[in-house]
Amino acid sequence: MRVVEYHTNDDIRIVDLPVPEIGPGELLVQLRACGICASDVMEWYMRPRAPLYPGHEPVGVVAAVGEGVEQFTPGQRVFVHHHVPCMVCHFCQRGLFSQCPTWRTTRLYPGGLAEFFRVSASHVQLDVLPIPDDLSDEAATLIEPLACCIRGVDRAAIRPGDSVCILGAGSNGLMLSLLAQQRGALRVMLVDPIAYRRQYAQKAGIDIVLDPQAAPLLDQILAVNDGRKPDSVIVTPSKIPVMQQGIDLVGPGGAVLFFAPSAPADVLPVSPNHLFFREITLRTSYSAGPYETRQALDLLRAGRIRPETLITHRFTLQDAAQAFKLVASPGDALKILLVAG
Repeated sequence: MRVVEYHTNDDIRIVDLPVPEIGPGELLVQLRACGICASDVMEWYMRPRAPLYPGHEPVGVVAAVGEGVEQFTPGQRVFVHHHVPCMVCHFCQRGLFSQCPTWRTTRLYPGGLAEFFRVSASHVQLDVLPIPDDLSDEAATLIEPLACCIRGVDRAAIRPGDSVCILGAGSNGLMLSLLAQQRGALRVMLVDPIAYRRQYAQKAGIDIVLDPQAAPLLDQILAVNDGRKPDSVIVTPSKIPVMQQGIDLVGPGGAVLFFAPSAPADVLPVSPNHLFFREITLRTSYSAGPYETRQALDLLRAGRIRPETLITHRFTLQDAAQAFKLVASPGDALKILLVAG
């Protein structure tokens, strides 16, 4: 079978590997489509582990079931989460599934960007979801990233009546903005310097879309937010200057959520005095668990998140190098998929 093998952002290969064998309780899934995440081109994270087999937003068809599997049948379309927790440890009891030791050790083999991949028995029991007939393969690839955004909005503690500023209008920024609106935010301000992304955000129905290069960003925010800084700021880029900007922009009593990690050696200068007297909360959000994937599926089925406002490019598995290059150089693109073929 063909598999995408990552070495660097500029060295993406298609290699041949044996189709995985499955054991009791497992599934063999044939790929239909898989999104490429910004983390898949985060070189400080990917290169030290290369060569590796990426892909953590896959949708496919059950090709074979292992002994004892009764809830899935060959030919059934499924979404497969790339990690699953134990559901019983200290962290799982607190809803911190991405901190669960089991969650960190589970994965798909070889990865979601393979013509076939093996799904462990733990995955089968906890976070493989049948895709209903009224949801397309492409829409279902959004389950994982949307689940991450649901968790992000939860951790940002957005309340009805809040004003929210989201820095970065990529596909995650768009979904976070739409979720904030649906949570009752009074005003959602989405910020991005790329015109293509701002146009898509406007088509998606975001309240206020701002160009940070048009005028000082704080002045623009104050002008549309009754002279106040936002109650919540969500930072989607992983760059230190943007994280610092998020802290500077948030209002008293507000919260700043970092949605993506910086490189390990990066340091964010923070004034505890500034945080203390303004009662500012800093939070992060890493991945999602079984509860959020189910919420994401429900939102997609209900049409609350529309794939046509997010998915802009499709490539075949054979053209993975071109797709990864586009993801690594944000511009005239949002969500990029690799599809079987």
